[in-house]
Amino acid sequence: MSILINNLDISQFNDKFSDNDKCLKYLAELKWQDGFKCRKCGHDNYCSGKSSYARRCTRCKAEESATAHTIFHHCKIDIVGAFQIAYSVCKEPGISTYELSKNLEYRQMTCWKFKKKIIDCVEKEGELKLFDFRNKN
Repeated sequence: MSILINNLDISQFNDKFSDNDKCLKYLAELKWQDGFKCRKCGHDNYCSGKSSYARRCTRCKAEESATAHTIFHHCKIDIVGAFQIAYSVCKEPGISTYELSKNLEYRQMTCWKFKKKIIDCVEKEGELKLFDFRNKN
């Protein structure tokens, strides 16, 4: 995501990630750029899952969404808003959660929690990593 952020201004970012479908497509392409591998059984063949850009293992039928095991996993806000918060925090790490709340029309505490998740990721990894592969089989 940090490479993406460095190359896009706010209008380009808003065009590229203007709806859920575009955000999920980007995540799925990035997540499985080296191919799909089932976390449950290790199989590498899949079919489409029930939700957009999800993948289902053809062996064990386990399904994984594009957001699973990413910083967007279990995110309570829509993916477009989460992308906007991530973009804003990466562009300007000192941005206040009050400003995020005002600009994006989310509760301040919602912005604070997601900003904290992003900052923790950056501090731990040295850059924003979209994926958490610690649970990978």
